[in-house]
Amino acid sequence: MRQLEFINPPGLYDPRPNGYSHVVVAEASARLIYIAGQGGETADGVLSEDFGTQVKQALGNLQTALNAADASLANVAKLTVLIVDHSEERLRIFGDALVDVWGDNPAPACTLIPVPRLALDGMLFEIEATAIG
Repeated sequence: MRQLEFINPPGLYDPRPNGYSHVVVAEASARLIYIAGQGGETADGVLSEDFGTQVKQALGNLQTALNAADASLANVAKLTVLIVDHSEERLRIFGDALVDVWGDNPAPACTLIPVPRLALDGMLFEIEATAIG
């Protein structure tokens, strides 16, 4: 039984090129998994100054956290993304990275929030997830 249904309804623009879906329906009897905001730091705490590098590392960190809960990207229903000094260029970098990671699989619902600062000095990107598994 499929636990997640991904919907991009007629009347709304096609969000797939930007790496997300408008609506995700989750079965209520499923196990919920909440992944705390993952930044672009490595396991030893190194944080690149490059936005794209932080995005790729954060997505890798997200996958590590999901794996720890016996889940994968296919289980993710919702993402919340925080970007410092948001711009169209940073949106493109993030969107391309999401498309690379999710591939042809349905992408989760996603909210992007521009912020002036994150928890650590030099942190430019953070992503949290809610998964069903």
